[in-house]
Formats: sequence, structure tokens, C-alpha cells
Amino acid sequence: MHTETTIAPVPVWTDEALCAQTGAEFFFPEPGSSVRDAKRICALCPIRPACLEYALANDERFGVWGGLSEKERLALRRGTR
Repeated sequence: MHTETTIAPVPVWTDEALCAQTGAEFFFPEPGSSVRDAKRICALCPIRPACLEYALANDERFGVWGGLSEKERLALRRGTR
């Protein structure tokens, strides 16, 4: 039996995202670390809405996407934000 693994294409907007010009350590910090720096960068990013939409559509469970942490995205999906 042969199964193929498909890798989702990288969205075009990622080239313009400020996080692409910054280190991933800001956006995927160690558990318990602050996400404050990532959120500051996201607040200045013109691509933030597309990033958040992508994260919600693809159920991204780790890191800061679109200016929101994992917990904040979960609350948004649940409608409790």
C-alpha cells in the first residue's frame, strides 16, 4: 500500500509578514514563556488578519498567529472571547 504525503503550499502572504523577517523563537516560545514580543510585532504587521484567518482555518495549535496565542485562538473558536 502506497500513501502519499501532501504538504500544504505556503500562503503567498507569508513573504510580506513581519514574522518572516524575525526569529521564530518569538512566535513559538517555550511553554510558560511570554508572547508579548510576538504580539508587539503582530500589532505592526499588515498581514495580521490573513495570518489569523489561516491559523483558525488550519487549526494551528501552537505559537502566536495573527496576534493571538494558542489559548486566545481556542477561545475565539469556541466563541468565548
